[in-house]
Amino acid sequence: MGHAGMAEAAVRYLRAGPVEALPRPELRCVREDERAPVDQGDFRRVLGTFATGVTIVTAPAAEGESGPAGFACQSFTSLSLDPPLVTFMVGRTSTTWPRIARAGVFCVNVLSADQGGLCRAFAVSGADKFAGVPHTPAPVTGSPRLAGALAWIDCTIHAVHTGGDHLIVVGRVNALGAEEGDGAPLVFHRGRFA
Repeated sequence: MGHAGMAEAAVRYLRAGPVEALPRPELRCVREDERAPVDQGDFRRVLGTFATGVTIVTAPAAEGESGPAGFACQSFTSLSLDPPLVTFMVGRTSTTWPRIARAGVFCVNVLSADQGGLCRAFAVSGADKFAGVPHTPAPVTGSPRLAGALAWIDCTIHAVHTGGDHLIVVGRVNALGAEEGDGAPLVFHRGRFA
């Protein structure tokens, strides 16, 4: 089937009406028989050739918590224009993710090239990551918008899916903004900032 045939089939499929959602997968650990025959070191080395932007995902303090939550994240991307959706991946062992999940909202802060130190501070587990870090509340969710970030995306958690040893978090965008000018982004490549 050529491109025209595939496009025609897609149009027929979309005209068929609403598609029933698949059942939500059960959260579980990866079993031994599901492990790929790929060395983890090789996997990191090869995938490290793909440069990524660096963000910090933040959330306001959920009920009963003393302060906001946040972690450094390089697995962020846009997902959909209509509705406006973004996604990021987080390790299942993250101690910050449960706090963000309880809040139900988050803000993605796109870091500028001079914010490598801030990224390292948010990559540490157990520390007060917001100590001395200037921030203001995002307009809809109140999640921390970090000073000096190139852009911010204020979101509500839309869905969470399983993905091996990570979770795939989908956020519905409520508001967003970017700094004026031509600021350079913080980029991660081959295990270091570039």
